[in-house]
Amino acid sequence: MVAVAVYYDVGMRSEPEGRTGFAHLFEHLMFQGSASLGKTEHFTYVQGNGGTLNGSTHVDYTNYYEVMPSSATELALFLEADRMRSVAVTQENLDNQIAVVQNEIRVNVLNRPYGGFPWLMVPPVLFDEFANSHNGYGDFVDLESSTVEDAREFFARYYAPGNAVLTVAGDIDPAEVLGWVEQHFGDIPARAVPDRPSFVEPMPTAERRATAYDALVPTPAVAMAWRTPDPADLPTYLPFVVLAEVLTDGDASRLQERMLLEDRSATSIGGYLGLLGDPLDARDPTPFLLEVHHPDSTSLDAVVSTVDEELARLAQDGLLPAELDRTVARMTARYLREVDSVLGRATTMSVFEQQRGRAELVNELPDLLRQVTAEQVQAAAATLTPDTRALLELRPGTPA
Repeated sequence: MVAVAVYYDVGMRSEPEGRTGFAHLFEHLMFQGSASLGKTEHFTYVQGNGGTLNGSTHVDYTNYYEVMPSSATELALFLEADRMRSVAVTQENLDNQIAVVQNEIRVNVLNRPYGGFPWLMVPPVLFDEFANSHNGYGDFVDLESSTVEDAREFFARYYAPGNAVLTVAGDIDPAEVLGWVEQHFGDIPARAVPDRPSFVEPMPTAERRATAYDALVPTPAVAMAWRTPDPADLPTYLPFVVLAEVLTDGDASRLQERMLLEDRSATSIGGYLGLLGDPLDARDPTPFLLEVHHPDSTSLDAVVSTVDEELARLAQDGLLPAELDRTVARMTARYLREVDSVLGRATTMSVFEQQRGRAELVNELPDLLRQVTAEQVQAAAATLTPDTRALLELRPGTPA
């Protein structure tokens, strides 16, 4: 098997004002025909060879991939090069895919309980700048006002060869693959690559609170978010990744044990870094998120005070014996399972190369996790204070 992945340095944060959701819309357009292929032919060639394919839009990148029998490696490279060369941006394709994206938003957000919670609802509370705070899934008015010219300009600006990372992993001959890459990608005209912007904004200095309503949810929920150090500085950032696991992963985790098993004040608890749940796929600024779903009988104040108590206890007393080793072992095992497949390895290397310029982190991350100390996790917990967080309460029903 072989996996071919192309990661473009354009994501939700790249969207200009008035074009929310445009990065995601363009991901759909990239499957609607290319320089040499008609609509749906990309799917036909991949699936006809027993392969799978997909694409996804993230905060800081958009990716596309194929998993194929290794005998079809050159075909996968041709397909990705063909749409990098030119994509079929027509009014018909644009109108059709706007409708598809709008329906996706209806299914995944508007008509689903907790659909936009917390990933779409927290950013406007935690951040001030448009790039960090806007709705990356897309506003219907913005989507409907998009033009063919907008799409062509977006392609010309962000889908340049120099703005992409190509990764091939699996049962391959590297020299042979490099020859095919040169053959299929080498004559794509170079274009200017946009400067990588900084999305950094000042850290919050006071607690921010907001309340949202959802008529479809059966019970309340609350999300608490803090800004973390720059993810590019792994020695400083990884203790926060470990901290999220210590607090919420497994029955022995701090908040699971306290709120689910002892107090029974919550029905589910999650903790993670990054709006989409992957701590290593975003640049600065990235949030540390705690998400608690609780019954009506548990008040918001009870949830918040319990979280604050557990964070303060961890910051003061530190980790229990073997707590760090157990947590890191579980994280490492999960990570190694993820990168065991050709697709998992290709996508992980792509992210590390695109975000940090070091694909070799795919092999180094387990050792870096093992280097995190209990004192570092304790210090990370001490920074998650009420006066630096954003708190979003989600209530059933509609505003009064």
